Amino acid sequence: MDAAPTAIPALDLVEMTLADAADAFASGVTSEALTLAFLDRIAAYNPHYNALIVMNPQALDDARAIDARRAAGETLGPLAGVPVVIKDPMDMAGLPTTAGWRFLSAEAGGVDLIPETDSPVVARMRAAGCVMLGKTNVPVLSATGSHANDSWAGPTLNSAAPDCLPGGSSAGTATAVGASLAVLGLAEETGGSIQNPASAQGLVGIKPTFALVPNAGVVPLAGSTRDVVGPIARCVRDAALTLDVLAGYTAADPKTVAGIGRRPKGGYTSKLDKDGLRGKRLGLFGPGWRDLPLSAEAATLYERAQDEIAACGATLIADPFADTGFAALAEPTEGLNYFDARGMESVPYDLHLYLQRLGSSAALRSVAAFAEATAEEDAFGPKGVLRYLHQYPVFEAILADPTRPPDLSEFLALREAYLDIFDRVMNEHGLDGLVFPQMRNELPPLHGGLAIDETTVCEINIAGLPGVTLPAGAYASGSPFNLIFVGRMWSEADLLGFAYAYEAATGYRKAPSLVRQG
Repeated sequence: MDAAPTAIPALDLVEMTLADAADAFASGVTSEALTLAFLDRIAAYNPHYNALIVMNPQALDDARAIDARRAAGETLGPLAGVPVVIKDPMDMAGLPTTAGWRFLSAEAGGVDLIPETDSPVVARMRAAGCVMLGKTNVPVLSATGSHANDSWAGPTLNSAAPDCLPGGSSAGTATAVGASLAVLGLAEETGGSIQNPASAQGLVGIKPTFALVPNAGVVPLAGSTRDVVGPIARCVRDAALTLDVLAGYTAADPKTVAGIGRRPKGGYTSKLDKDGLRGKRLGLFGPGWRDLPLSAEAATLYERAQDEIAACGATLIADPFADTGFAALAEPTEGLNYFDARGMESVPYDLHLYLQRLGSSAALRSVAAFAEATAEEDAFGPKGVLRYLHQYPVFEAILADPTRPPDLSEFLALREAYLDIFDRVMNEHGLDGLVFPQMRNELPPLHGGLAIDETTVCEINIAGLPGVTLPAGAYASGSPFNLIFVGRMWSEADLLGFAYAYEAATGYRKAPSLVRQG
């Protein structure tokens, strides 16, 4: 008599991790079945939360291809067959890249930018066998770190606190991950766009060292100076495994040569240990870093987190940047909410490189053509989302000739000044890293024009330093409270080890209660 077929367990998608997906595949669940389940969940919840704006019609075919490889006995990596989401500005061959702007979306009455090739980060996710479900919502040109309210597709809601800002510009990725519409997703940061949405929705985010991960093929804000791509996930291990896929040199993005020899032996999970905080020395937030106060409730939550970290065996050093001149390096850009935009002057040149890479069939292939197509809301005009860049004299020369490699010597001198003080403080205090509250107070309302008050965005993006944010509780209102671990360039594995130990000791990540439309 033939043996009865092995029963395949029901799929629980809520808070599914890579380990859970691996267990499901080992029990007989196919990637096709898992993908169909996530597509059903997207159909149920995305109309309300508006996380995904372009679906990938090849997702099921990609899942079936992985199933065939698995059935043939091929050894596959931890992301193979796993449903993920991709931030809209990252090029996926054959799908539109809209940058959240109605002029770049045929669906919204504009023109579609259809890349001929994947961006390197998408190509790496594809090579890892990920099933890319679709692309996620962003604000116009990813130009705010707080929301996606001005997107052609409409606002994205915060999965954890729907009446509050979702974080930006990777709002859609964070909401898709927070609402379990995918296992994990890709985000990108120029000024907070990984750490802010991850923190706003109680998730794990990795803001990598500049040039560790390629940013070519991603609509830029500061591709030559600040832009980084990293994962948003629901647990530290999943984020670390995704960084293993993303990091490293590619000839498609020559600046990634800086990362050769910098990736840890054994990968980014190599220091994930429940005792990873024992014996470590960590610096605390204070006016020496940035002379702006925490709210009373943020300070209380931060003090509780300090107690938890100390209980894990770490030594905490109060305000190690005091009297170093570090905070004085900041020059917040006029008209913005404590945001130092230096480094973004390169955007016309970076946009030129991006448009050239789209391929000969692209609808727009020059900055002049791009400007003409978007002239009604000129990004650099008096009311444009990047109007403030005219404050920087070097920007005018770059805008006048976007095809000419720009003089970025002033920005590079600023980066070196930040790094000089940072490294000196780390050495003098024997620090392994820093641990701050990622925000100075709880999230503002979704509408009303307020912005997220963060603690590290300008400093670590200008300096090119890495950060790992993770859940550390919640305000009385329910608004998430996250920590961020910051360290030296190329120290992602160390930071992930600290975050993993804190996560293991506290377990603050909780699935939100969701609302279905209608």
